[in-house]
Amino acid sequence: MTGAPTSGGGRPAYGTRAFVEQVMGMPVSIHVRAADPGRADIATAVGNAYAHLRRVDSVLSPWHHDSDLLRVRRGELDPAEAHPWLAEVTALAAEAESATGGLFTSRLTGPDGSTGFDPTGLAKGWAVVGAAAHLEVVDRISFCVNAGGDLTVGVGRNLAGFSSTWRVGIQDPVDPMAVVDVVEVSRGAVATSGGAARGAHVVDPRTGVPVDRPGSVTVIGPDLLWADVWATAAWVDPSEAARRMSASHPAYELLRHP
Repeated sequence: MTGAPTSGGGRPAYGTRAFVEQVMGMPVSIHVRAADPGRADIATAVGNAYAHLRRVDSVLSPWHHDSDLLRVRRGELDPAEAHPWLAEVTALAAEAESATGGLFTSRLTGPDGSTGFDPTGLAKGWAVVGAAAHLEVVDRISFCVNAGGDLTVGVGRNLAGFSSTWRVGIQDPVDPMAVVDVVEVSRGAVATSGGAARGAHVVDPRTGVPVDRPGSVTVIGPDLLWADVWATAAWVDPSEAARRMSASHPAYELLRHP
């Protein structure tokens, strides 16, 4: 997904500065718009955002041998002594499983072949929301944080009445070089799930069988954590996810491609 903010008149309002780092096993880009995007406080906030993501990875990664998550799974660390983030994400995962009627699950098979609690399906969105908080306290900026194709858009302080719209292109699930749809977001999140990039990596928790079909689904809403959860659930069962999402999270919108 890509995006470019515009002013209310349709023209770019500020200059843009882009940052990118490989974090949590994926490229994470941060685009910031400001009258002077080279300001030192912007670079500091971006650095803090990336530091937050690296810290989350050290706690919740299912791939880093010494993460709190894997140490708890191996019985080497008492959950009560783990970083509080682990308990917070565990509770959110249970809430997500309940809200989706089991279409989303956090009991997954890890790289080591063992099955256990793995919050990957919502930890990315949750981590990006936490990283974006470091940008929300910066004066007179608009920003977009894109984590492996799922993104959150927001503004900093002292921008009352400022309209910064990001045009987000959604990748065509058939042709990765094409855009199948474009959505406009001023504040909120966009998450997409499908098999085009990573194959049949999403498993239907009801059957244990990977979801293998063409197309993709995109969810737009206020919070990336829930947008990501509902996108995963909708890839498993679009109709059931849409029904449940409408009942419990009506601020979110589901798009299907094709």
